[in-house]
Amino acid sequence: MDDEKRFERLSVVRAELLAEIGSVVVGQRKVIELMLTALFSDGHCLFVGVPGLAKTLLVQTVAESLGVSFNRIQFTPDLMPSDITGTEVLEEERASGRRVARFVHGPVFTNLLLADEINRTPPKTQAALLQVMQERAVTVAGHTMPLERPFLCFATQNPIEQEGTYPLPEAQQDRFMLSIPVGYPTLEEEEEIVRRTTVGDMPHAKPVLDAAELVLFQKLIRRLPSNPDVVRYAVRLAAATRPGSGAEATRWVRWGAGPRASQYLAIGARTWAALRGNEVPTDEDVREVAVAVLGHRIVLNFEAEASGMRPEDVVRQIVEEVG
Repeated sequence: MDDEKRFERLSVVRAELLAEIGSVVVGQRKVIELMLTALFSDGHCLFVGVPGLAKTLLVQTVAESLGVSFNRIQFTPDLMPSDITGTEVLEEERASGRRVARFVHGPVFTNLLLADEINRTPPKTQAALLQVMQERAVTVAGHTMPLERPFLCFATQNPIEQEGTYPLPEAQQDRFMLSIPVGYPTLEEEEEIVRRTTVGDMPHAKPVLDAAELVLFQKLIRRLPSNPDVVRYAVRLAAATRPGSGAEATRWVRWGAGPRASQYLAIGARTWAALRGNEVPTDEDVREVAVAVLGHRIVLNFEAEASGMRPEDVVRQIVEEVG
């Protein structure tokens, strides 16, 4: 299949995925749209919300609809780094009696990894994901093992005000392309949730595409034309979050977003447009992903926290200022 036909199929796949995911997960349309943007951009995704909002169910359903290998790690305070990446064990060869080291693969060796309640484990263990998420590889005892593509980490996070949670280190947060807030359903959606989950068996999504086709779509999006105006706008938007940029809203900001934010704004806008059949993104496509890309990359100062400002509020102000 050539690029033109594959691009035409992309919007069809989006519609099929929305239908399959929607057959299991009620509502949360913007959450799912942003999640698909991260998926086809080959970016990791963080879902933030209180327990019981179907964050875990959403990621499991996505794995079913993609037909990819899937592993889940339940993050707990006593989780160790080797529980994530794997470890070497000593075994005795029956024939020679020699003791040899064998590497036991951890759950990161998969296509889609669910890091469930990622902020319930200390930073030492969270750091085990840094190389995995950035380089798609694991290094143990001096040996580096690449992960099979695609590899995506979708994590769920409880609000840090909840008991038993740890703030994610800034370097860890920066590895996530998007941080997506998951809110409460509407009354109508909650009624539908109750109907679906209290009668009969839970529905399951059917595969829409496989791992190999997903990789081809991810590579296709990287080959799409880059709009210089959109790249310029993405860089201006990320730079405007930094103290000293001149943007009025930065009076609330202690640290702003780094260059990785500009990259994710640009590729996120391109993917958002491509999933809707548009080859060339616009500034509006950048604005669609701006809060999810920038919100977790800025650190507010004490004045902002005392005033009840949230990072997403500051990002929206900056988007309005930049225009």
